[in-house]
Amino acid sequence: MSVHPPQVLRFQDLAIDEAWESPSRTVTQAEITLFAGLSGDYNPVHVDHEAARSGPFGQPIAHGLLGLAIASGLGTGAPRVDTMAFLEIVSWAFHKPILIGDTIRVVTRVEALEPKARGRRGVVTWHRQVLNQRGEVVQEGRTRTMVRGRAEGPAVSDVEEASAG
Repeated sequence: MSVHPPQVLRFQDLAIDEAWESPSRTVTQAEITLFAGLSGDYNPVHVDHEAARSGPFGQPIAHGLLGLAIASGLGTGAPRVDTMAFLEIVSWAFHKPILIGDTIRVVTRVEALEPKARGRRGVVTWHRQVLNQRGEVVQEGRTRTMVRGRAEGPAVSDVEEASAG
């Protein structure tokens, strides 16, 4: 029996409105504690169970940026794309808290495709939704990445391509 790695998509393999769903994973107290240490954000709403109990959510919640970081990781496999660079967060919204024990997944959809350098690469605008175990959108936004393409002919820089017309 031979095992084949999952297919890695190139820019030309993507189509607008194509969508993928990632596997799920559960957010733990340990991850929140570690993220507080990594980021230096020890806001009581994240790390103090007693203070959080009297707060707006009645319990500690994950840092919003921890949710975004987990979503970024989950999104790397759904779909597996030959990403050259993460370019920007166009927009991101935090709709609902992520609670300790919530199981989240990411739905990723291609929103726009911009070929560059005669197809050798392209910019992809992604719309990503982070959903909890109840199917509620807890975070969502748009990001842009540079994805390697398949091109024919000699390599041409974006500057040379633009000046050629």
